[in-house]
Amino acid sequence: MKSAKTYLEEANAVVTRISSEDAIAKHAAGGGTFIDVRDSADIAKSGTIAGAHRIPRGFMEFAADAEMQFHNPVLQKDADLYLVCGAGGQAALAGKTLKDMGYTSVTNVGGIGDWKAAGGPTED
Repeated sequence: MKSAKTYLEEANAVVTRISSEDAIAKHAAGGGTFIDVRDSADIAKSGTIAGAHRIPRGFMEFAADAEMQFHNPVLQKDADLYLVCGAGGQAALAGKTLKDMGYTSVTNVGGIGDWKAAGGPTED
């Protein structure tokens, strides 16, 4: 039987995590698609990365599947995707889901608090 710890370890093993500073540099260069995987209530409390798309982790499979009516066109299998959440765990788990679905370039940028502390641009 798997535990939450096991799921997180498996996700961290396949989804690269970069520092907030490296992620901010990617963002500033216009590289990639940034996605906040938290629910709207959490985003409302803290804001999110400027220009980030909002796709909750619990909806990721539907948004990522091009055959579903709920497919989000920002999710392209060969796009550079950068995921953020509250502390990095949900981003890792959502990233593993995307990798399992055939997405090739998925990166965990960690938590929004680290992003803000490093001076990353935000929006409400």
